[in-house]
Amino acid sequence: MWNNPAFDDHEKITLVHDRKSGLRAIIAIHSTHLGPSAGGTRFWHYADSTAALTDALRLSQGMSYKNALAGLPMGGGKAVILADENRTKTEEMMLAFGDAIEKLGGDYVTAEDVGITEADMDIVHRRTRHVTGLSAKVGEPTVGSDPGPFTSHGIYLGVKQAVQHKLGRDSVSGVHIAIQGTGSVGSGLARHLAKDGAVLTLADVDQARAAKLADELGANVVAADAIMTTACDVFSPNALGAILNAESIAALDCAVVAGGANNQLATAADGDHLNHRGILWAPDYVINAGGIISVAVEYLSRDESVPVTFEEVDRRIAQIPGRLEQIWLESEASGTAANRVADAMARAAIGR
Repeated sequence: MWNNPAFDDHEKITLVHDRKSGLRAIIAIHSTHLGPSAGGTRFWHYADSTAALTDALRLSQGMSYKNALAGLPMGGGKAVILADENRTKTEEMMLAFGDAIEKLGGDYVTAEDVGITEADMDIVHRRTRHVTGLSAKVGEPTVGSDPGPFTSHGIYLGVKQAVQHKLGRDSVSGVHIAIQGTGSVGSGLARHLAKDGAVLTLADVDQARAAKLADELGANVVAADAIMTTACDVFSPNALGAILNAESIAALDCAVVAGGANNQLATAADGDHLNHRGILWAPDYVINAGGIISVAVEYLSRDESVPVTFEEVDRRIAQIPGRLEQIWLESEASGTAANRVADAMARAAIGR
């Protein structure tokens, strides 16, 4: 574990194995410098346990950075549940997972991520209070429910800021934006942009889902393997990560990359590649912070440290464009890639 390239002085790694339910999970706590570590739980079938560990380590580090630059009094953590090939998920597994979180004594606060629903979090909540992102019937008020729409809203604001910064345009009307991934976040972003008159090209591994959204919005559709080479103003990745590498960056035909996928850069050096090409990149953990802001506000409100209102969530999400602008201005002034500027800001915030 200590030799894993993704290990970054993580504070705690918990391996969970519940024989009765079949649960196998990894909970990675990267930092509690600013407060309890917070980050969602991912339910995924991994090729092997090393891949699962690497994912947990990378994602938890990303949550430390995301929470720090979102101004939240929370550290970074992440959990992955190792699903079998059939993606078998049971109530007993979720209850056992809740027990595992409770044993951490509040050091880790979880919510939903890929493969996990609000209903799953409701089950986990039966065994621990250290969970948010609950459904409306259990988690009241509903600010802390589905984080997807809040994530989409923050990305939308970030894309508009990127268009203004790079293209000098005050509106996305007529701006061609290629969106990779039409799930909850990608579809929400597409609907925001369509209302503003953006020209959209969509792609998803689920071609039927992309086609249905395109029909709704009057957008174009391309194959999933063609979206990254589509000529456009903005490429917006909103699926899984590690898609930006030396080869794919060389093939990009855009001025801006701004989307909600986590860990978009395959390596830190790929941020340099984007910078050398003159492509403006919105650091993923800054632009996609809307979801964690919404669930964190709900969780923090339980001890009345913040008001739990939609206005409070919107106020915090509205700060995302300003943070991006600060990163871009410093990047341009120093000649340093945006990812390295953002990482330095985040590490300073968590005392590293």
